[in-house]
Amino acid sequence: MKTITLYRPVGEKELLLIAKSGFKRFPPRLDWQPIFYPVLNELYASEIASQWNTDDAFGNYLGFVTRFDIVESEFIKYKVENVGGEMHNELWVPAAELTQFNEAIVGPIEIIKVFIGAQFKQAQSTITQQLIEDLK
Repeated sequence: MKTITLYRPVGEKELLLIAKSGFKRFPPRLDWQPIFYPVLNELYASEIASQWNTDDAFGNYLGFVTRFDIVESEFIKYKVENVGGEMHNELWVPAAELTQFNEAIVGPIEIIKVFIGAQFKQAQSTITQQLIEDLK
């Protein structure tokens, strides 16, 4: 079985939902989020996590980079969209298909980086606090 490695920048709220799943699934999209978009490279995920997530109160001013593998046969079902420069490639998964996408994840969703925004005050969970300490 061939797999593709993808990355997803998340804030603390999404991170805690991923942790609740045992680091096996991404949470359903909110009503106003029609697309789930993991990205194709770590550099782009780090850019989003460090520049966007760290300015977002909803994510507690924290940006985490996740890494996960997906079965190639699931990956090829979706369109890769370039949303800027050469490295800004995202896999656009319709929100309605996220359950099927999650089922094709191989292994755990790993947390590989953390970025802390200037307005961050305190982690909302011991899970988050431990990750911050481990990844610093």
